Order: sequence, then structure tokens, then C-alpha cells
Amino acid sequence: MTDYFFRGTIADLDPSVQKLIQVEAERQFRRLILIPSESTAPLAVRSALDSAFQNIYAEGYPPEDWRLLKEDEILDYEARLGEYRRFSDPRYYKGVEYADIVETLAQRRAAELFAANGLTAEDIFVNVQALSGGPANNAVYHALVNPGDTVMGMDLIFGGHLSHGSPVNRSGKYFNIVPYTINEETEQLDYEEMHRLALEHRPKMIIAGYSSYPWQANWKAYREIADEVGAYLLADIAHVAGLIAGGVYPSPIGIADVVTTTTHKTLCGPRGAMIMTHKPIIARKLDRAVFPGEQGGPHVNVFAALAVALKLAHTDQFAALQQQIVKNCRVFSDRLAERGYKIPFGGTNTHLMNLDTKSIKGVDGTTLSGDMAARVLDLAGIVVNRNTIPGDRSALNPSGVRMGTPWITQRGFKEKEVTELADIIADLLQACTPYSDRSARVRSARTKVDFQTLRDARARVQKLAESAGIDYEPTNHGAPHFPHRDATGVDVMDWVLYEISGSKAREFVNFVFSSDAETLKPGQ
Repeated sequence: MTDYFFRGTIADLDPSVQKLIQVEAERQFRRLILIPSESTAPLAVRSALDSAFQNIYAEGYPPEDWRLLKEDEILDYEARLGEYRRFSDPRYYKGVEYADIVETLAQRRAAELFAANGLTAEDIFVNVQALSGGPANNAVYHALVNPGDTVMGMDLIFGGHLSHGSPVNRSGKYFNIVPYTINEETEQLDYEEMHRLALEHRPKMIIAGYSSYPWQANWKAYREIADEVGAYLLADIAHVAGLIAGGVYPSPIGIADVVTTTTHKTLCGPRGAMIMTHKPIIARKLDRAVFPGEQGGPHVNVFAALAVALKLAHTDQFAALQQQIVKNCRVFSDRLAERGYKIPFGGTNTHLMNLDTKSIKGVDGTTLSGDMAARVLDLAGIVVNRNTIPGDRSALNPSGVRMGTPWITQRGFKEKEVTELADIIADLLQACTPYSDRSARVRSARTKVDFQTLRDARARVQKLAESAGIDYEPTNHGAPHFPHRDATGVDVMDWVLYEISGSKAREFVNFVFSSDAETLKPGQ
């Protein structure tokens, strides 16, 4: 019989995509990635994503009473398949007998991992179907509040998230958002002001959780404020779920009405999300809000990958990783402060920190923007993201960068390495000379950077990156390769010669190149 399967490896069927996979693996090896919302999922997790579960639909949910089964009972195939054959199940599709098992397994492992504050796994309802953090939060809105209701969330400028009520997000369009912020003197959350705002506006829901605020949340303070005004409390732990699982951050389970999290940040799992609650009535509303309220068929292969990640998160190695992430971030932040940089919010006790770039000024008074700082660091092989900090007016023009230590800690960085990395960043940013570009219609802040300092920084980053661990699969993705290096491992590129002439040549060269063209001699 002739079939229509496309057999062969990616390299056989689509070498262009195989090349992209290889160069991305190389990028992750050669760069030091400090984006706090990124981590590397273990090979076992990525292998589960590349499984036959990817091929099926499974709209609906597994049998409700399965959530009370222990793991060995969930994996008792004779019993589970017997139930399936006798009773079928509530899903809209058949052929989901193993999807039921893998989804229930992920739910059970999540409940066991996050059980806290006197609750057991049997007390916790877990939905693993939300496709990501934003959709998970949208499902909570869908379940608990109505369009036009008042909701309180942290202001995006000060560390909140788009889905906590930003005006550019649907949460900010459909609901009456009352943002809360920080105390200007302490630069930390102002719970007294939050309390006053809650009494004044009587929100239906209060959102606790952040994307760039670097201090631990006081869940009990949030709970007291929510109780006083009769509001639901949503704890968004997307950034800190791994820290909570590792025991280095307090848990909101049993305190908040609903807890949402992504699964791919500090939890180091596949890209997905979970919604948890200890309240049965809310659990039923949440399930209906996710499906069919927000989305159709879930990604069953993500359930498999998540189950693997949650098993790994139960280990001592994972707890040690989370402890080191927090240690590294504190040392990293302190070193940058020692080098003279202002640290917004006054420091950190979590996995992330922020850096104020405005202290770098050019001769015309232009300050270094967060965007320019991020671009210069990227040229040196250090990956960060621009971010708003207290004092900024718009997310479109932030004056800070956000950095975190999950990924580099996974690669083996300890206090010594993060101190060295902080010095590289300090040296490189101090070598920048910001200036205002007046040639464009809209005046914009640009920067030059001393070329030798940039080269030195790249070499120092390369040395650190090559001494660190990397997790890749040679058989699937190919080992990282270095097409732009000579036999000694030094970066090289083919030289290209341009002749630049005309009355604007000097102005053009000064604008385009990072080196100081004024110091170049004829022939250079």
C-alpha cells in the first residue's frame, strides 16, 4: 500500500529550517541571556513536545473525579482504560484515552508541587489548558468579572503586566482599571495606598503579581485588602512559580482565590500556563472560561512536556537551582550598584532586577535610553530587554533595562561569574556616548560606543559563554557550530571595503559607525 507520510529528518525535508534551528542553538550557546522571563527547558521536556500527542484534538476535560487519584492510580492503565471503555468521557472527541491520562498526570503533579499553606493536593483544582499567561488571565476575567467592572492591578510602568489592565491590552479596554503603584520614597509597593484605592473604588477583583517589580509580594496584605472590599484576589505568579516551587518565595496558594502562572519562565517547562484554585465553584467557572470561553482544542503535547517539567521541579536539584538564581541576582544587582549605577526599586530579593541607564550622559546632555543600552549589550553578546522604571512616562521610551539570572544560573553561573558579568556590563555602558540625532524629522536619542571596549566586552562574554554549560540535542539539532570563527576560536568576518565620499562623508561615518571617526588617520 502506498501512503503519503513525509519521511525523513528536518535536514532532509527542509534544510532551511534545519539551518535556522542550528543557528538558534548556536545563539543560545554564544550569548549570555539575562531576560528574566526566559529559561531553557530540559531536553526531556523538549522531547515530550515532539511527541505523537501533538497530532490529536481533545476538546473538553478528563473525568472530574480523576483529579483525586494518586500518580500510581493515574498510571494504572488497566483501570483507566477500563473506565474509558465503559463510560467514555466528557470530551467532544474520541481517541483521547491517553490524553486523559497525561492531562490528569500534569494536573496531579502541579497540585502536589504547589500544595501549601495547609492545603493538600486533593484541595487544589488545576487547569493546564490555557495556552499562555495572557490567555490564562483573560480566562479569569471571563470567569469572575463582567465587562465594565472595576479591577485593580499594578501599573505597567512600575512592573505590572499587560494583562493586568494596560490600556493597550483588552483587559484595559473592557474593564474599569484602577492601577496601584509604589511609594516614591521607598520605591516599594505601597499597601496603605492600595488599601485607600480599594476603599475608594470597591474593585470586583484585585490582581497581585508583577513582570518587572523585583520584590516578593505580601500575599496576606493583598488578602486583607480584598476581603475588606469583597473582591476576588488573583495572584499571577508567572515569573516566580519556579521560585515558589523551590521554596525561596512565599506561596499564595490557599490565600488568593485564583493563582495563574506560565510554565516556561522560572519553572523551566514548556510554553504554556496553569490556573489553580482551592474553591470548587470557582474551579468550574474557570474550566468553562478556558474552554469553550477562550479557546478550542488544547495542546496535548504540552501536557506531556509539563508533566515532565513538574516531576523535575520536585527534585533537590531544582530547589538548589532556584536558591542559586536568587543569590546570583542579589550579587549581580549589588555589584552594579557598587559600580555606580542606580538600581530602580532599591534592589531585589527575587530572580530579576532593573538598571537605570540615565546616568550615562553625552556632551549634549542626552541620556542613554534603555533601548540603546539593550542594543549595545546585544552587540557584545549580552541579551536583555528595555524596560520602564519609576519616573518613566511611557513604555515606548523606557529609560531602563530589565535583567534576570534564571538562564545563566542553569548554565552553571555562581557568584564569581555574575560579578564578572556585571563588570562587563558596567564597563561597556560607561563607554557609551549618547547623543541626539537631529538629522531625522523626529529627534531621537542615539549612542556611540568605544570600539575597543566593545571588542573587549565581546571577548570576555565569549570566554564566559564557552566555559558555561549548554543543553542541546546533537541528533535533532546538531551541535552548536561557529561559521564565523578561525582555528583559534576568534570571531572573524569576511572583510568588505567601502569607499565613502562627498560633503557629508564625515557626518555619515560619525553617525553610522561605533568607532570615533575623528581620530582615524588617512588610510585607516
